[in-house]
Amino acid sequence: MPRPATRPVRIGPRAAAALVLVTLIGVAAFGWPLLADRQSGLAHSQDAPWLFAALLPLLVAVVVATVADNGMDAKAVAMLGVLAAVGAALRPLGAGTAGLEPMFFLMVLSGRVLGPGFGFVLGSVTMFASALLTGGVGPWMPFQMLAMGWFSLGAGLLPGPERIRGRAELLMLAAYGFAGSFAYGTVMNLQGWVILQGMGQGVSFHPGEPVAANLARFAAYCLATSVGWDLGRAVLTVVLTLTLGAALLKALRRATRKAAFDAPVTFDSGAGSGPDHTPKGVRMATKREIRGLQR
Repeated sequence: MPRPATRPVRIGPRAAAALVLVTLIGVAAFGWPLLADRQSGLAHSQDAPWLFAALLPLLVAVVVATVADNGMDAKAVAMLGVLAAVGAALRPLGAGTAGLEPMFFLMVLSGRVLGPGFGFVLGSVTMFASALLTGGVGPWMPFQMLAMGWFSLGAGLLPGPERIRGRAELLMLAAYGFAGSFAYGTVMNLQGWVILQGMGQGVSFHPGEPVAANLARFAAYCLATSVGWDLGRAVLTVVLTLTLGAALLKALRRATRKAAFDAPVTFDSGAGSGPDHTPKGVRMATKREIRGLQR
């Protein structure tokens, strides 16, 4: 009997609403300095505590909404905790070395298997845990949590979760990891760039000037300061995805099947109870179906 397909956890209406809300808050947090005037007192170190205070309850809301929409139990949350701990342990292995951060490939594969809602929470919680582990707590931390959450969410939104398998899936995930690594670095550059001063007229942020002019300077800033760092992260993500991705995808999907987050219960017509005292209308899973879920 073929193994049952393991699908990413789908986003229900409540989880989607929570994700849209946290995304809108995140976009505003990253981008508001571009629209501010000269007297706004730009400093992300001042707004970071407010962003962090808004982010935590929204992360909880995404988890609760996802669980409520899909009828899952504590096993899914436990899996998120394990993956977040592994990701937090992986990050210090390469932090500070040419942008080599092995946690990115884990976020790509986990987002693919667990879905965009849980992927977003996993990325954010992993970044929070790694900051506590490495002492990297600062005004940049809530922005890192948002950026990593978006990175993992995007992996869960990739097409063909039930159709694309094997080499084609690995190539798609590797391509996403490559592009997403640059996108993560670019978004995080925006957080720090607006508060840096004295870098020269061609790359410095000028409060109150037209958005197009500041974005041109921002592009020059990224090319001058972070392309090499982001390239190291992107290449490592591609290499790990292509070499270890097949085994890790298989392990994650097997764990998801064992947890039976989406195990179906089918109902037949009829009422009363059968000779084995099982209510009529409820079809018990066969031994073969149970073995398929446990593989």
